[in-house]
Amino acid sequence: MEAHDPAEVAEKAEVTFRDRIATVNEEGGRNWVYPKKPTGKFYRWRTWLSWVLLAFLFLAPFIKINGEQLLLFNILERKFVLFGITFWPQDFHLFVLLMIASVVFIFLFTAVYGRIFCGWICPQTIFMEMVFRKIEYLIEGDAQQQRALNAAPWTTAKILKKVSKQAIFFAISFLISNLFLSYIIGMDQLLVIVSEPPTAHMGGFIAILLFSLAFYFVFSWMREQVCTLVCPYGRLQSVLLDENSVVISYDFARGEERAKFRKNEERTAGDCVDCHQCVVVCPTGIDIRNGTQLECINCTACIDACDGVMDKVGFPRGLIRYASYSSIATGSKKIFTTRVIAYTAVLAVIIGALVTLFALRTDVETTILRAPGTLYLESSPGTIRNLFTIRVVNKTREELPIRLVLEEPKGTLEMVGGGSMTVEPTSLEESAFFIDITDANLTGMKTPIRIGVYSGDRLVEEVSTGFMGPSK
Repeated sequence: MEAHDPAEVAEKAEVTFRDRIATVNEEGGRNWVYPKKPTGKFYRWRTWLSWVLLAFLFLAPFIKINGEQLLLFNILERKFVLFGITFWPQDFHLFVLLMIASVVFIFLFTAVYGRIFCGWICPQTIFMEMVFRKIEYLIEGDAQQQRALNAAPWTTAKILKKVSKQAIFFAISFLISNLFLSYIIGMDQLLVIVSEPPTAHMGGFIAILLFSLAFYFVFSWMREQVCTLVCPYGRLQSVLLDENSVVISYDFARGEERAKFRKNEERTAGDCVDCHQCVVVCPTGIDIRNGTQLECINCTACIDACDGVMDKVGFPRGLIRYASYSSIATGSKKIFTTRVIAYTAVLAVIIGALVTLFALRTDVETTILRAPGTLYLESSPGTIRNLFTIRVVNKTREELPIRLVLEEPKGTLEMVGGGSMTVEPTSLEESAFFIDITDANLTGMKTPIRIGVYSGDRLVEEVSTGFMGPSK
C-alpha cells in the first residue's frame, strides 16, 4: 500500500484533481490517506454531536413506547415501528411516503447546504472519524507517527500496536453488528439469543459474524473509499449543487495569489500562505482550494486547520468557510433558487399527504373478500348464501374481540364453526363467515353489501363488498 507526502500529492492534484479521485494514483493503485488529527471549534461541535447521535443509536433499542421498541425495522415479519407507531404491510404506503419525504428532504438540504449530512450526521463518517480514527490516534499517534510506524520494520512494539488496534476494531465491529441486528429482530429477541449458546442460534450467529467482518472491512480498510467509490451521494452532487449552494469553500478572491508567509515582510500576495494544512487534515485527501469535489464530505476539518493558521499569522479567519460560489465571486447570497423552491413545494405536498394519511389511519384494518373460487349456493328455498374470508390487523397493544354485523341489506351472518373471533395485540387474524340473503333483498348478480366490524359495542370499521346471486 503506497503512501505519499500530502504536499506532493496536493501539488500534483493542482493539475489532475478533476481527472481522478485523490486516493488513486497514476497506476490505479490506492493512495493511503493519513489525515492529521483536526482541532478547533467545528471539530469539537462535531464530536459533541456524534456523542449525542451515538448515544441515541445505542439506547434507542432499549427505549419502548406503548410496549413497542422506539425504532424497529423487522423485515422478516414485515413489521416496522417508528417512535412507537407500528406499521404493518397494510401501512406500507405510509412508510414509502415517509422514505420519499426523507429523500426529498436530503435533496433539498443538499441543494441549499451541500453535503452537510455526510460530514455531521452520516453513520459512516461518525463511526470512522469519531470512533475508529480516534482509537487509531490513541494507539498509533498522529499522521506522521502512523506513516513512520507503517514504514518501520516489524518489531514487538509495532506488532503489539497493530494487533491491539485491529482487535479493538473487530470488537467494535462485532458490537455494531449486534446493534444493527437489534433494529431488525428487536432488542428483546437479541438478548435471548445472546444469553444462549451460539449453537442454539447457529444461523443468527453466522449472520452476525458476517456482518461483523463486513463492518470491520469497511472501517479498517475501505474507510474513505466508501464515501468516494461506493456511496452515490458524492456523485449526485453534480446535479444537486449549484453556484448558490452553501458548501465548504475556499475564498479564492481573498486567498490568491498564494505565497509563503514571512514575518515583518510587506505582503502583496493573497491571504493563503500555502501551508497545506487544509490538505493534511482532509480525511479524503483532497485540496479544498481546487474547489468543490466529489470526495469532499463537508467535515470542516480544513476550516479548523485554516483558522488555526490564520490566527498564527494574524490574518482574519474564514479563508475557508461555509459559503456559496456566488457569495465569493460576486457577493450574492441568494439561496432560494427556483430549484430549491420546487424541492420545497414537493416536500410540502408529500408532508401534507403524510399528515392526512396519518390522521385517517385506524387502529384496526379489516379486509373482507369473497372466498376465491367459490360460487353462490341456495341454502334454503329463496335464500342465497356466499362464503367470505376476513382478515383483521390489530395495530393496538390490547386484545381485540371482533363481532361482525350485516348492516345492509337485511340478512344473516354466521362465522364458520360458529365461534367468535379475537385478534391478539399487534397481530393479524384470519377467519371465514357465511352471509345469507333472501332473493327479495338482492338487486342482481352482484349486490352491494355493508358489514360493520364491532369490538364489543364499538363500531371500529365499516367494510363494503359485493354479494353474488342469480341474475334477475
